[in-house]
Parts: sequence; C-alpha cells; structure tokens
Amino acid sequence: MLPSLPWRDVVRAFGKAGWQHDSTRSSHYIMTRPGQPGLLSIPMHNPVKRGTLRKLIREAGLTVQQFIDLL
Repeated sequence: MLPSLPWRDVVRAFGKAGWQHDSTRSSHYIMTRPGQPGLLSIPMHNPVKRGTLRKLIREAGLTVQQFIDLL
C-alpha cells in the first residue's frame, strides 16, 4: 500500500529516478527529467495525499512498486 509521505521524501525519491529541480512556483516544487517531455508539479504539503502521489508516480512513468523501492 502506498503511504502518505512528506513532500521532501517524494522529491528525494523522484530525484533518485533522475528528476531534477526546475523551479518553485507558489507552493509547488517543479521537477523535470532530461530527455523526457513534461514536468512533475509536487505540492509542498505534509503529507502529500495518496491520490496525488499516485498521479505523480504515473506521470513519472513509474509503477507504485518502483517508487516505493526508491524511498
């Protein structure tokens, strides 16, 4: 089962998957991945809700298990 996580843990896990900080807009941490179109907009909330986290994982092209292994 996917846990609710603090936004910093989410950013750290996506960083391990090759995503990099691009900018910070309002209360969102924006990440991009070189060679991959699109971006991830991670809300700086504690915790990031499970549904939002699931959507971010899907947008990053990962499975839930791959993401959990990055934690």
